[in-house]
Amino acid sequence: MNQLVDGEWRTDAYETTNADGAFERGTTTFRNWVAGSDVPAHVDAEPDERFQPEAGRYHLYVSYACPWAHRTLLARSLLGLEDAIGVSVVDPWRGEDGWQFSPEKDGCTPDRLHGSDYLRELYVDADPDATCRVTVPVLWDTKEGTIVNNESREILRMLSTAFAELGNGTSLLPAPDDEATVADVDDAISDIYEPINNGVYRAGFATSQDAYDEAIDDLFEALDRWNDHLADQRYLVGDSLTEADICMFTTLVRFDQVYHTHFMCNRKFVHQYDHLWPYLRDLYQTPGVAETVNMSHIKEHYYTTHPDVTPSGIVARGPDLDFDDAHDREELDGTAPTPTAGD
Repeated sequence: MNQLVDGEWRTDAYETTNADGAFERGTTTFRNWVAGSDVPAHVDAEPDERFQPEAGRYHLYVSYACPWAHRTLLARSLLGLEDAIGVSVVDPWRGEDGWQFSPEKDGCTPDRLHGSDYLRELYVDADPDATCRVTVPVLWDTKEGTIVNNESREILRMLSTAFAELGNGTSLLPAPDDEATVADVDDAISDIYEPINNGVYRAGFATSQDAYDEAIDDLFEALDRWNDHLADQRYLVGDSLTEADICMFTTLVRFDQVYHTHFMCNRKFVHQYDHLWPYLRDLYQTPGVAETVNMSHIKEHYYTTHPDVTPSGIVARGPDLDFDDAHDREELDGTAPTPTAGD
């Protein structure tokens, strides 16, 4: 796979699977925290006073296709941070040169800060000797002229906490009077990650039957469990939509259109689940969510960017799903996000 090595772009830098044919996701490299962030207990880091939360200072680099970047777009939208944090959107197609900017393409933008042709140029600007993968999302600080962080879960928490006062008053963490806690949200995000968020990739990129079978077993065991969990609870944690729902949503919304076929996660569709499917529609219909979903970008990226999985580059058509169909989840415990200020 392709990455930077000592600041130079290489197309043969690392393998995505181990000797047993199991997919291994590389780690992200920029891990600073904006001042005022509530850093989770499992993260060994402290907020950096260099990075103060200021409107207009930070910029997100994202792909509509990428579920990790989608997390940050969702938080930005739900929290009402569109005016405070700018966005640049890369091309959904990713070739040997990595993520690129194609402003002439529908839904894409130029690099609105630097006019770069490729996302890797920003990584080299931040660290001329960078040895790392070039991934989205990227949180860029215009004042310090560098990447603050490129780990989606950490950017999500920064948006929820450090930038809270710049938004519309919505919270993506449990309220003080909720029986749930932030630790419960963190536990749910961790529980979802390996079998579901990363599980679809473990299945799709496996190069041995044993690795694939293990991933599929883990994935559908977890989906079955969360489906049961949602039978009498509107959201994953507590009484309101939280970061955990965002992390679940970005995988579920891609599942039937992409992962089921492209990554061979075909034991069952999400729309065949009694509770996951209405839950997904409930989240999709939450104000601020649907506009962050670009299914044409999602399908183009997956079906045309992984030639080892789908060498023909043909984009599968179906299934036709109605995300706007009634879900009746309002009858369960839990309330949809309601901005309290600055709306």
